[in-house]
Amino acid sequence: MTAAATDLVRAVLLDGFQRIEEGVGEVLGGLDAEDLRWRPGIDANPVGWLLWHLSRQQDAQLAQIAGEEEVWRAGGWQERFDLPYAPDAHGYGQDPGDVGRFEVPDPALLEGYAAAVHALTRRLVHGLGEEDYGRVLDDSWDPPVTVAVRIYSVLEDAAKHLGQAEYVKGLLGRG
Repeated sequence: MTAAATDLVRAVLLDGFQRIEEGVGEVLGGLDAEDLRWRPGIDANPVGWLLWHLSRQQDAQLAQIAGEEEVWRAGGWQERFDLPYAPDAHGYGQDPGDVGRFEVPDPALLEGYAAAVHALTRRLVHGLGEEDYGRVLDDSWDPPVTVAVRIYSVLEDAAKHLGQAEYVKGLLGRG
């Protein structure tokens, strides 16, 4: 990859992740703690859980690439959220009962965590050089998962969960 291509990839990734951070704030606008827990069905995910999971998966995967501790622990967010989950939980594999125990008293907590994760994301993306994108992270897949593929996967997952949160907020009548 050339330097110009690296700059273009960096700009696209930064723009995409900035849209995620802004979208989280927009979804949280006008919601209260009860809204964050509301589920459109017994097995459905509430807005709060979706935004927490979005940020947790981004944090866990990008911190690993950056070689940093997750913001969740390093920034004290685990303690502030005080969720009834294992310390390393990020939502993957949780059943409806686990999701139903999610409770956050203030939407600002979710927005603050998302902003802290976005800061990690910006640091990572700004620090990547053209040689970094092709580095293999997991060779158990065919083709192997590279840094570029993992970052794109995280962005895609975040966009999907943001869309789900927007939809649930709309069902609440707050959209």
